[in-house]
Amino acid sequence: MVSMQRLKWKSDFDKSVLTLNFEKRGWVKATGDEDWNIYWANPWTVKQIFNPETGFRLGETQLLNHFPNHLELTRKDLMVKNIKRFRREMEKEGNPLAEKDERGDFLYMEIVPMTYLLPGDYTIFVEEFRRKPDEMWIMKPTARAQGKGIFLVNKLNQLKKWATNSKLPFQSLNLREAYVISRYIEKPLLVGGKKFDLRLYVLVTSYRPLKVWMNSGGFARFCTEKYTPDIAELDNMMIHLTNVAVQKGAEDYNEQHGGKWSIKNLKFYLEMTRGREPTEKCFDGIRNIVYISLKSVQSVIINDKHCYEVYGFDVLIDEHLKPWLIEVNASPSLTASTEIDRTLKMGVIHDTFQIVVPPDWLDENSKHGANTSKETQVGNFSLIIDEASAEPPAKGGRPDKQVRRGNAALW
Repeated sequence: MVSMQRLKWKSDFDKSVLTLNFEKRGWVKATGDEDWNIYWANPWTVKQIFNPETGFRLGETQLLNHFPNHLELTRKDLMVKNIKRFRREMEKEGNPLAEKDERGDFLYMEIVPMTYLLPGDYTIFVEEFRRKPDEMWIMKPTARAQGKGIFLVNKLNQLKKWATNSKLPFQSLNLREAYVISRYIEKPLLVGGKKFDLRLYVLVTSYRPLKVWMNSGGFARFCTEKYTPDIAELDNMMIHLTNVAVQKGAEDYNEQHGGKWSIKNLKFYLEMTRGREPTEKCFDGIRNIVYISLKSVQSVIINDKHCYEVYGFDVLIDEHLKPWLIEVNASPSLTASTEIDRTLKMGVIHDTFQIVVPPDWLDENSKHGANTSKETQVGNFSLIIDEASAEPPAKGGRPDKQVRRGNAALW
């Protein structure tokens, strides 16, 4: 039996937040083709590991940081497809999740802006566009990150530049790559006149039953320039995209704080400016986004017990404090742009391994896999969904806000 101190690790990323965490635990780096216990892999490696042609099977004391088909949630087009499918299923069976308000809008399942997949949905997109011709849309490649390939659209002919031959009907054109086009949230919540979004860290240790941990240490990412929906600024990504990879190219990018604000600071600001109750409702909505999005892929994700995943959820809050899911990242950046950033990400990785490799993980009588922790709070991670447990929330906790258990009430 391998001792906890001698666990062997492997990583596709040369990031100090990973290597320092491994070293502090006394784990040893696996070399060459040497067997490993903990592998922090990139999505391409995971695809190779689970390729049926390799015949490779994960061993009892091996853990991998992605589920085999995580793309069902982390690729923009598949995420939207799954959320739409889940919404139809819940509505068909009359599930309370599909409850609507007096205007006919979903109370819990309206978590992404109206989105179409191109080129397949072009015809119905055009119908919607012509119904509300004054609205703005945002077009994104399905499989790219860091703000690459994104542009805003307010005229149909703007899409033609992404087609290889504009003389043919759009549906038959070969785009350079698949895209999603979503209704642009033209009235986002602003702080100091600037647009921002949230990066939240969510750990899933099992899909069936669903077990989810949420980290309290996320951050808000701000644009460097003040926001305006003016058409003249349609192509100015410093106004519209919060991605650090985009914003760090600005002349007035702040190297000290990296254009970031802690979630705790943002929440305090909102409580002071909008009130405590609306702020709580907003953050309940964020937890609801996590729940609905994960439930939407629960039936399709391959639930290998050796796998876990740290997702980077990107959420935008509009002027009415309604949160919207923008995307879910399979490999949220571990690059530290500031000292506060480094401390945050070191903590996320430290707490993740405290959960997936608890102290008794290698005991002979202990079950192995990524989902063995019996705790409900580990560092900054709080257990928010545990479908396997029928236990009531801990004494003093808010029953409806602490841990969603089994078929518990909505947030």
